[in-house]
This record gives sequence, C-alpha cells and structure tokens, in this order.
Amino acid sequence: MNHPEDSVAGERVVYLVEEQSNPSTDCFVLPALSASGYRVLRCRFGDLPARHELAGAAVVFVRYVPRIWAKLIEAVRPHLRSLVFFMDDDVLDVRASAGMPWHYRFKLARLAAARLHWLQRQRAQLWVSTAYLQEKYRNWAPRLVLPSPAPYADETRRVFYHGTASHGAEKRWLRPVAEEALRRDERLVFEIVGGPDVDSLYKGLPRVNVVHQMKWPAYKAFLAMPGRLIGLAPVIGSAFNRARSYTKIFDITRCGAVGIYSSDSACAEMTTHGVDGLVVKLEQDAWVEAILDLVADEPLRRNMLRNAEARLGELAVKAQNSYLPLLAPPQTGADSRTGLGSC
Repeated sequence: MNHPEDSVAGERVVYLVEEQSNPSTDCFVLPALSASGYRVLRCRFGDLPARHELAGAAVVFVRYVPRIWAKLIEAVRPHLRSLVFFMDDDVLDVRASAGMPWHYRFKLARLAAARLHWLQRQRAQLWVSTAYLQEKYRNWAPRLVLPSPAPYADETRRVFYHGTASHGAEKRWLRPVAEEALRRDERLVFEIVGGPDVDSLYKGLPRVNVVHQMKWPAYKAFLAMPGRLIGLAPVIGSAFNRARSYTKIFDITRCGAVGIYSSDSACAEMTTHGVDGLVVKLEQDAWVEAILDLVADEPLRRNMLRNAEARLGELAVKAQNSYLPLLAPPQTGADSRTGLGSC
C-alpha cells in the first residue's frame, strides 16, 4: 500500500483495491482516475487503512472484493465519497466462466459473483470495459471505461542468471541478492532460468521473470534477444563446480551484457576486474552493491562490454592454438599433462 504524505484539505483521494498489479488497473482504471485528478492509493487485499482515513474518500475495487475489505466498507459506507466496482470480464455471472478451470471459476465465484447483491446494497457504481457488459448490466446503469495504453518503463534494466538445474545452490544464494537489488532500484528486472521450484523460491518478488530451461538451439536464439545489461555467474565452492570452465563469459558477453563473476572461479581467472567484467567475492551484500553500481554507470558498462568482446577474440585464438596438438598421434608412455599412462 502506498504511504503518501498527509492529505491536504479538499483533496480527492481514491483507495484502489486490487489483488496485485495488473493490466486491468493499468489499462482502464488508473488512466480514468488520473484524468479526473484523483490521488490514487493502490492497496492489495491485505492493505487496510484505518477507518478514519476513508472519510470523504472514494474506494474502487478492481474485479474482486475480498472479505476483509467488504467488512470495512460496511462500517464506513456513509462516510465514503463514492464506491465503485470495475470489471473487464464478466466476473459477476458464474455461468459466463463455464468451461474454464475449476479453481479459476471458484475464485471468480468467491471474490466477485458472490458480491453482486452486496455491491448493489452498498450502492456501488459499476464500471465496465465493453459495450457488451454495459448492455448486459444496463439495469445497473454502468459506466463504460475505455482502455488507454498502459505505461511501460523506458529505463528497464535487465539482470539475469541462466544457471541450469545443477545450480540450485546458486539460485538459492541469489534470492536475497535479487530481493535487495529490486527493492533499491525499481528499474531492475531479474531474469532467471528454472522450473516450479524456482517459481516458488522467487515468489513474492516484484519484476522477476522465471524462464523455463530450454534445449541448446533454443537457448542460443533466446540469448540473441536484446535488452540484457548484466549477467551474473556466482559459483559456490563444491567438488562439482571446481570442474567448470569459463563458458559463462561467452553467454553473457554475446548477449551484450557485462558479467559479474565469483572470485575463485574459472570465469574470474579470465576476467580483469573493472576492465572486462567484475570479479566479486561471494558475499551477498557485495553482489548487491556491484549490481547497483554497474547499473548506474552506463559509460563504464559500455567500455567493459567492448573490452569483454575483445577478450572473447583473444580466448578464441587461445582455443584455436590449443587444438593442433589434439590432432597429433597419441604419445606412448605417461601423459605429461595428466600423469595418466597410455591405454
């Protein structure tokens, strides 16, 4: 819930009640309220103001009316400026949702359709999104609210971690890092690869995109999509991780991002800190600061990306030079590189 400064006398305040941030609010309700000059306080279901704060205010429910808010409205209804229910689907008629998943129908019945007569008793205004709904509920004299393009952030900053299923420890370690970075910079979006376990782990954090793991050809095409700024490559010490190479540098650099790499990792050995990436000790606070500092410094990111791209060229040459001995006839006796005898 928003916590603005105290209202000035005569200011028109609207408490906008929504389950969570959603397109119904952004495309229909917010533009209509903003055009009318209201100060909007967005509230989730559990964000209950004190009764005295609602005196002279309007309340707008978007699609749903939770029980705790219904009880509050009953107690303060004579003191409200107005009460509104908005819907952009036919959520007040359970028959309209026939054929949809049962859990969704139950939600509509519990939070919307069951409130139909309650809303009418409370003398709520009805706002609808289409002429069809306006005609169907014409006896309620609904107001048609036309959609307006939802505002999108022009300065989104995408930070990502594309660890596979073998990186469960790293995904858990990054969770508080992502939470703090997202809290401190509202431009940040965090992208992470995972399944239902990662969905559950990162549930509740704003602006987190969980991407399902994909086959290598699809992943290469996915990496080619623009918009990523910073790639994360934490590596928690383990016997399995000690065998990993530095290919994460390739993925991060090729998609136009700058990497943050764990110290004591193969990627760190191939990175010069502050030149073609950042090498940061595996401490969560340090990673939060590294992310925020890098996001804030665009010239530094551009310079580091150029250097990282040049570094990829050097690594390619190094790899090419290493291939020739692989084609030579096998040596007899002990292999000087591994200490293993010949077969």
